[in-house]
Amino acid sequence: QVQIVESGGGLVQPGGSLKLSCTASGVTFSRYRMSWYRQAPGKERELVAEITSAGDTTNYADFVEGRFTISRDNDNNTVYLQMASLKIEDTAVYYCNARRVIPSRNYWGQGTQVTVSS
Repeated sequence: QVQIVESGGGLVQPGGSLKLSCTASGVTFSRYRMSWYRQAPGKERELVAEITSAGDTTNYADFVEGRFTISRDNDNNTVYLQMASLKIEDTAVYYCNARRVIPSRNYWGQGTQVTVSS
């Protein structure tokens, strides 16, 4: 059974930092591209950051502007999103996604709430 579990969300003041974690089980983690998405109320889900299966290439949405870092630990089946200089507009539910092409697989976590507020 595949499980994707996010943790680390919470309430933080503008300018603060948070580190999200996502642990996958029931999959060969090292063969999956891992991504973080977010969805704010009334908005569509959007890509935040992604990292290749080997961890050698990362990609970020333009709005990240160098504030976030995605990383992974294939020995512990975990992907991270270190977020700094958080803004009110970063408030959203953050979702972890595991995806591979061959064979086609796509899994989502349940999400973790990040609230940036003073």
